[in-house]
Amino acid sequence: MNAEIITIGDEILIGQIVDTNSAFIAKKLNKIGIDVAQITSIQDEESHILQSIEDAAKRSQIVILTGGLGPTNDDITKKTLCKYFQDEMVHHQEVLVHIEKLFEKLDTQISQLNRDQAMLPSKAIALHNEYGTAPGMFFDENGIVYVSLPGVPFEMKHLLEEEVIPRIQDRFERPFIVHKTVLTYGVGESTIAQKIADWENALPNFIKLAYLPGLGRVRLRLSARGNEEQKLIAAIDTQIESLQLLIGDIIRGYEDEETIEERIAKKLNQHNFTVATAESCTGGKIAARFTTFPGASSYFKGSIVTYATSAKNDVLKIPKDFIEKYSVVSAEITEEMAKRTRKLFHSDFAIATTGNAGPTKGDSDAEIGTVFIAIASKENVEVFEFNLGNQREKVTEKAVNKAFELLLNHLEKI
Repeated sequence: MNAEIITIGDEILIGQIVDTNSAFIAKKLNKIGIDVAQITSIQDEESHILQSIEDAAKRSQIVILTGGLGPTNDDITKKTLCKYFQDEMVHHQEVLVHIEKLFEKLDTQISQLNRDQAMLPSKAIALHNEYGTAPGMFFDENGIVYVSLPGVPFEMKHLLEEEVIPRIQDRFERPFIVHKTVLTYGVGESTIAQKIADWENALPNFIKLAYLPGLGRVRLRLSARGNEEQKLIAAIDTQIESLQLLIGDIIRGYEDEETIEERIAKKLNQHNFTVATAESCTGGKIAARFTTFPGASSYFKGSIVTYATSAKNDVLKIPKDFIEKYSVVSAEITEEMAKRTRKLFHSDFAIATTGNAGPTKGDSDAEIGTVFIAIASKENVEVFEFNLGNQREKVTEKAVNKAFELLLNHLEKI
């Protein structure tokens, strides 16, 4: 069974915003056994909307639109759908009551434009938008389901999960699609492919493998499709057990279960350990990843971003002559950063990063792409040197991923 997603809005096409809605919708549909066959972004223009809906309906059983449901004149999706279905607008009193209550809470004067949002095509089932004034719409015409949702992400997400997905599940018989994604760190996809070639070739025909390379890590996604969910789950688990025997040394968890940051957090909490960071080339990105999770304050003490050379002297008190002797991008400076940060924050561990991410060398003669990462503990400091390429964003992101990998390796030895 196929679905198509149509995002409506000039702001997407000119790059003013990033379309995150489609990714969210596709993921939710896939979990209930529906493949997204195509995603299309179009202008706020009637002929484009009409043509896109007509084309999608020829290929798919479900068509989902986002955007263009606001109160202003450039929001034309509702009127265009009315034209597509040769329908007429009717008043929905329950929608108007909801809109009036929202404005009352905000202590804001309601306009006629906002009241008009209670006018919907007669063939539409109104979907209650708890967080906004634009209701979603659900049409079931000639065996095809059409859904229109607001473009505001938090409104769209709530409507999709609470209103749309349950209706689709009731409306269609669907196969099961089961995914499990293995997270690996430290080895490129071509090396992994060589190691697991025989295993991959022997996979059952209902299980597919996809390589999803990233910066410093590779995700291996196993997907199975069929009518018996538990058998699919068991089959994938069996294959992953075999995969563990081949590349278990680089597997660092499973997507949608535990990220590498969550595994580190669990290890730190298990032993009552804490960690702090001193970041130069990574610019605080390691700290940002640590603090993504609720409760991080129990194990993450804090961070210092000593991006400029002077900050390493002014904040971490690394002597200027020491920096001049060894260069700001060096194993010696990284080691000092880690040691001094651990003492400053009274933490059990500290991570420090220095490097040349480019495009110029800055205050160091080290080649662009050179990165040093140090892991300090009460016992010692380990310093690692890497060359992570010559593209700034790639170098930085690879360094962040490598830092987490190194810390987890250290914690798993305890």
